[in-house]
Amino acid sequence: MHDPAYETFDRRSWSALRLGTPLTLTPADLADLSGINEALSLEEVEQIYLPLSRLINLHVQGWRLTRDATAMFLGRPGVGAPFILGMAGSVAVGKSTAARVLRTVLQRWPDTPRVDLVTTDGFLLPNAELERRGILHRKGFPESYDRQALLGFVEALKSGAAEVSCPVYSHLTYDVMPGETKTIAQPDIVIVEGLNVLQTGNEGRFVSDHFDLSVYVDADTVDLKRWYVRRFRALRDSAFQDPASYFHRYAHLSDQQADDLAASIWLRTNEPNLLENILPTRERASVVLRKGPGHRVNEVRLRRH
Repeated sequence: MHDPAYETFDRRSWSALRLGTPLTLTPADLADLSGINEALSLEEVEQIYLPLSRLINLHVQGWRLTRDATAMFLGRPGVGAPFILGMAGSVAVGKSTAARVLRTVLQRWPDTPRVDLVTTDGFLLPNAELERRGILHRKGFPESYDRQALLGFVEALKSGAAEVSCPVYSHLTYDVMPGETKTIAQPDIVIVEGLNVLQTGNEGRFVSDHFDLSVYVDADTVDLKRWYVRRFRALRDSAFQDPASYFHRYAHLSDQQADDLAASIWLRTNEPNLLENILPTRERASVVLRKGPGHRVNEVRLRRH
């Protein structure tokens, strides 16, 4: 449905907006950036992510001018706050891959060499606390996060704090790592990636209030389910084989058993979370990357205002 708030670009017209933005990634880089279920191509980087990096770079330049103008008005030095980019989307849509690609491309722009990536997984409540509250089965839903801690983290970044720390999550143990933190020290850009980063509510202040630009990675629900099931099978053959993995009990499932279990998890948890909490935030994004069945972005929507 046409939304007058957005201008829509097909792949070719969006790619043309790259102009002279150089391709700084190599095939070797792609191996490190690709997701377990997503074969990233240089063509995708050239046609989708380079124009997007140019757009972000222009926004960074404009944001710095505004920041410096305010500092000049106040007659004092500006704070060293970073530009914050929010990235949202469903489980299995490939937002983590998109975030990694953007981080790598953006940090090769000469005026934004320091780009940090933070995932909101670290702000999930520990499994023990989720079990105590009876919501472990709703992990990934808004109530499973320490939203005040996440908000405090982003507000500290925007205050220009010299160092800000955030918790670290282990996908191997499927839990927050006790006592482990990641330190962010005044980067140029911080990408905050997670399922619910564009969500609002009744608290009065939201994480997204501090985003300078936001991206939502979108796809049809039927494709998302298929990608999730395919990713589950790939994990069964890799990460789940590690005896330390929380999901090691699934390492020896047959293909059919793995597919059936993944489909049931999708229908019980991920699809309801998508429809109730994640998808409704799509219209709040500055940019929507719309993927087709092959995991390629075939349409980009850019908010006009």
